[in-house]
Amino acid sequence: MDEELYQAFITESEESITQLNNSLLSLESNPDDTEAIDDIFRQAHTLKGNFGAMGFDNAATVAHAVEDLLDEIRQGRLDVTPERMDLVFDGMDLIVEILHDIEENGESTIDPTDTVDEIRAAVESGAEEGNSNAASPDEADDDTEVDLVALAAETVDVDAVEAAQLTHARIELDAGDMAGVDAGIFLSGIPEEIDVAGMNPPRDAIENGEFDDGFDLFIAGDSPESVESDFQGLWKLSAIEATDVSEALDGDVEVEADTGADASETEQDTTDSPEDASDESADDDGGSAESDSTDESGSSSPSTTSGSKTETSDDDGDEKEETRSISAVKSVRVDVDQLDELHELVEQLVTSRIKLRNAIDEEQHTALDTLDELDKISSNLQNTVMDMRLIPLKKVFDKFPRLVRDLAREQDKRVSFKVEGEDIELDRTILDEISDPLMHVLRNAVDHGIEEPDVREANGKSRTGTIKLSARRQHDTVIVTVEDDGSGIDADAVRDKVVSEGVETREEMNAMPDSEVFDYIFHPGLSTNDEITDVSGRGVGMDVVKTTVESLDGSVSVESEPGEGSTVKIRLPVSVAIIKVLFVQVDDREFGVPIKYIDEISRRDRVQTVNGAEVIVHEDTIFPLIRLREALEIDSPDPDRGMVVRIRPDDRQVALHCDGVTKQEEVVVTPLQGPLSGVDGLSGTAVIGDGNVIPILDVSTLEMPDEGKRAMYEVDPTELPGSSEEAAD
Repeated sequence: MDEELYQAFITESEESITQLNNSLLSLESNPDDTEAIDDIFRQAHTLKGNFGAMGFDNAATVAHAVEDLLDEIRQGRLDVTPERMDLVFDGMDLIVEILHDIEENGESTIDPTDTVDEIRAAVESGAEEGNSNAASPDEADDDTEVDLVALAAETVDVDAVEAAQLTHARIELDAGDMAGVDAGIFLSGIPEEIDVAGMNPPRDAIENGEFDDGFDLFIAGDSPESVESDFQGLWKLSAIEATDVSEALDGDVEVEADTGADASETEQDTTDSPEDASDESADDDGGSAESDSTDESGSSSPSTTSGSKTETSDDDGDEKEETRSISAVKSVRVDVDQLDELHELVEQLVTSRIKLRNAIDEEQHTALDTLDELDKISSNLQNTVMDMRLIPLKKVFDKFPRLVRDLAREQDKRVSFKVEGEDIELDRTILDEISDPLMHVLRNAVDHGIEEPDVREANGKSRTGTIKLSARRQHDTVIVTVEDDGSGIDADAVRDKVVSEGVETREEMNAMPDSEVFDYIFHPGLSTNDEITDVSGRGVGMDVVKTTVESLDGSVSVESEPGEGSTVKIRLPVSVAIIKVLFVQVDDREFGVPIKYIDEISRRDRVQTVNGAEVIVHEDTIFPLIRLREALEIDSPDPDRGMVVRIRPDDRQVALHCDGVTKQEEVVVTPLQGPLSGVDGLSGTAVIGDGNVIPILDVSTLEMPDEGKRAMYEVDPTELPGSSEEAAD
């Protein structure tokens, strides 16, 4: 099998499964969501066709069974119920399992019989119900004609059709495994004089093979007899049935429109039944948060149907021109290894540029001008490559609605899951690593945060809990937040657990503010929940969140109010490797501090000594001082002079003392490997212009003196004298 084709098949299948899962969730919470139903059938048909074409019949069989069950729902013979949706999701899970088997072994021997039989049984029950309520042939014909007229009114831009006649043509092809290719050849063979006013599904979907037994064309200006005659002999045509639907041109046909409101938001309500979901949403005055996502074209009008001829007029309405929409190629697949190689080359270019600038004498003005131009070009190249590595959070966020739904069902809880900011982008490397930490946080929100419906009601809350996953960009940082309106965290219970585990003393914990206490939920093995569940386990998970986030040069914090809920906030860099650093001097050595962590640089005389601890006070907040000589174990006398670098409190509430500040520079950071990777206070190294290797400091793990820790909790900053010294430039 061709490797490129194989990888494309895996990638496309994963994307279809994710999209299908989310559309199924939309259908479960709103069974009347026609947009979700249409998307479900497009994706299910694509999966079935792709697996069949690649020879993986077990997955194709499951997809076919799922498609048949959903068709019973679409035809109204079966209602949407949690139990039937569980069957559909079981089928989807089996397809995922088969796909993973294929990806690892190149084939799959998984037997889908049991799952398929369960789904088929549900399908047969729907067919029996349908037969008992079957309409007479005459009634069915009348309904079909009305449906075609309504379909025409929904598909065709009737205002753009000048002809008095409109014909519907149902097309069936004798297509092989490459149904989309055959359909594309068929459409291209339609004579130009035939005015195709609309297609269902749209042309791009037809050419992707996203149709069952056939597809619909609407022809303007020709009679049914003429259409059937003109189409005879076209590529792979096996059957055509033409019907006059000119009634649609009158403009009086009522079409049930889908406003598309659900498309601008991601909200999943995992409730006991669809009826309950609609009742809950009716009582929600606030509504759901909207996404900023928009279609690139800015329009989804039926008049832009691919392949159809339309007539446009100027202001006077005299001149007309026929246009045929053309789908431009706006993206290409790039091998990840090639992208990584390009990124490494850019890193080398940046390093060479820095070395070159240091090597050129300041008096060589011409060379400096040329170097400035090189700086501009290489910076633009660097920015472009970094942008190429950015991927929307949607790639990760799309996995979570299904996760939350299943967890809520397992525990008989009701959860409304909302997503915002899924279009925010992160570097691919960071995106790959952040998926598991977010999953742990969401699991804890469902398991330990959201209460059971009866408990919530007894506490005066809605029976349905809310979990909100959001992201926003702040300079070079992305902040991902998980909020829930559950039971919250009892700070005193955390204190008791920390003391009982021997992690800290009772005195230390009692003096500690709640905001600091909550950080202990990230301590390995520490859990305040006595009940062990299959969802969140034995305190394993949240420590992984902190470890993973910090390894990405990020930070994580928790806020909570008992009875009101909790908020977990994760701060992540947008990209990795190339960053701006401030060079600080300690004795005769230089170290780099990432500029994104720095809030202020000031003189040493702002330092105060309180209860034996060196601190600085800023806006009624105490920042304990870390002397880099001591933290980095540099054995030399500490001069009285020096500078203080205050770190942003969101990252760490400390200030760093150094001998001096030398310069700012953009560098390529190489993470520490092997035994050095666990060294506190260091995150990596960078090669600067003169060829020297400079350590990059990790401000989150630099050791703080015990006196400084106590000062944060025991000293009231408002009672300390403020400093009149200005921050240094």
